[in-house]
Amino acid sequence: MNKPLLRQLIFITALCLFLNPAQAGKTNKKPHVVTTVPPITNIVENVGGSLITVTGIVPNGMDSHTFEPVPTDAKTLADADIIIVNGLNLEVPTIKLAEKVKKTDTPIVQLANETLPEEEWQYDFSFPKEHGNPNPHLWPNIALTIRYAELIRDRLAEYDPHQADLYAANASTYITKLTRLDKAIFACVETIPENNRKLVTYHDSFAYFAPRYGMEVIAAIQPASFTEPGPRDIVHIIEQIKREKILAIFGSEVFPSKIMEQIARESGAAFIDELSDDELPEKPNHSFIGMMVNNIKIITEALGGNPACASHIDTSNLID
Repeated sequence: MNKPLLRQLIFITALCLFLNPAQAGKTNKKPHVVTTVPPITNIVENVGGSLITVTGIVPNGMDSHTFEPVPTDAKTLADADIIIVNGLNLEVPTIKLAEKVKKTDTPIVQLANETLPEEEWQYDFSFPKEHGNPNPHLWPNIALTIRYAELIRDRLAEYDPHQADLYAANASTYITKLTRLDKAIFACVETIPENNRKLVTYHDSFAYFAPRYGMEVIAAIQPASFTEPGPRDIVHIIEQIKREKILAIFGSEVFPSKIMEQIARESGAAFIDELSDDELPEKPNHSFIGMMVNNIKIITEALGGNPACASHIDTSNLID
């Protein structure tokens, strides 16, 4: 190429950047994606990889149902290019704040609402239909998590089309890992004696998990008010555990409850307080997949199965 033509091309490029600096910034700056609960944050991190910057505003170990955003979260949401939440009324205060402070063209992506039609929303003891809030815990069902990953891939590619192929490649790799996890959970449940495939949890986080993997949620201890259950509820649950011959009941470090210990003691079931619905484990398993591997190992062993069934699963993130 001759020098005059080269100088002309450089001049035109510089002029375009001068006239449209916002577009230049968008080309060079990584999309800033703001998320909420740690499982959603981690799934976004795996699909976006090094192409995006991710800020999760709900701290690991925080009760996502009672979380209230703080003033610094308003600035984070205002700076977001994309806001990705779970939805199904899990993050109402955060969404209300985001709608007030976000940039006009920043989308709020509600993954659960785009994954399940309303007729498939689950209601239960912790989420009664009369309160109007469906159970939002879709992600323990790995088939639904795969749909989350696909939606995240598509929304990232829509915002940043020049990197669409790379988002697709990341999503494909991550979905392969999720598919292996899904198969491992089925295999784990198969090792549990059929009569023992029953769950009693404190918070009902497994409403979408149980039907997929051939288990049944017998009861959830925590009422919809997120307080402790009353005496009548406790007596009913104890009687049910005895009647169903439940081997173990499961609590969570995020929802500490002495009531669970009492129920276990009076019903004769073992009490295990290590399940997690949205708190990611410490390294080296600090990932959504790591959380689910821990959960299925704990459930399987407590109910008489073989916890080695998921030992082969890779719990690492695509970028650690």
